[in-house]
Amino acid sequence: MSQATLTLSRARDSLGRARYSLGPCARIAGLTVCALLTLGPVVWTVSTSLRTPADSFDLPPQIIPAHPSTAAYRGVFDQIDVWLLALNSTLVTALIAAGQMITAGLAGYAFARLDFRFKKPLFGLVLATMMVPLQVTIVPVFLVLKSMGLTDTLLGLIIPAFPTAFGTFLMRQYFLGMPKDLGEAAMLDGAGPWRIFRSVYAPLARPGLAIVGVLAFNYHWNEFFRPLILETSGQNYTLPLGLVSLQGNLGTGSISVVLAGVVLSMIPAVAVFAVGQRPLREGITSAGVNR
Repeated sequence: MSQATLTLSRARDSLGRARYSLGPCARIAGLTVCALLTLGPVVWTVSTSLRTPADSFDLPPQIIPAHPSTAAYRGVFDQIDVWLLALNSTLVTALIAAGQMITAGLAGYAFARLDFRFKKPLFGLVLATMMVPLQVTIVPVFLVLKSMGLTDTLLGLIIPAFPTAFGTFLMRQYFLGMPKDLGEAAMLDGAGPWRIFRSVYAPLARPGLAIVGVLAFNYHWNEFFRPLILETSGQNYTLPLGLVSLQGNLGTGSISVVLAGVVLSMIPAVAVFAVGQRPLREGITSAGVNR
């Protein structure tokens, strides 16, 4: 081997090692930047909520407050009825999550395992509803609820949110990944469609139903637009709608009070995610394996 060939080979080896060493570093740097962009606003919100109103706009902003104070949190409880708002949000969100788990499980199983006329067009119609913005349907929904006497009630928020096109799609794909042999064996033992669903497929679909429940809780806990349109009485306000009452503090520079309310509203959603992240992860993993 000539000297030139040997030199070229060494240069290629050096370039290859440099490429492999830069790869992980670039990924770590990219992930670090993404993490900072995601967590930065949350950290700033929590940090500012622990400052006094006079220190809210210190420049440069300090991540750790020099004089931490819970005065902003006491101000939130003094200005709005946090317990009532949290109770309304909990009732609405929990019932919607439970309702969507039931409707998505039943509809997903029907589209995946049952044979009936117009099944494919109906499923396509369900998927098409995901393309319709909420702002388009809110007026017809309001008129229907008004005719039923359900406007300005918590039921008016809960019942229209039971159907879920995304949950139906998710559960259909989940049921399609399950073996048909299980249902056929149960059918040979004399089980009907409802018994097959309840005793065979529904227990296996718990991870998928957990995904639907956790996603529904996180979405409707932070929901603002529908309560703004459908609720007029303060006693029926949910927590995001009640927090709007704190915006008057922005005029006095007390942004720490507003952010303290935001932090309080985040706690239940973070707790649900912490409890539900394991079934959520298992559901997503098993759904990927089934594909």
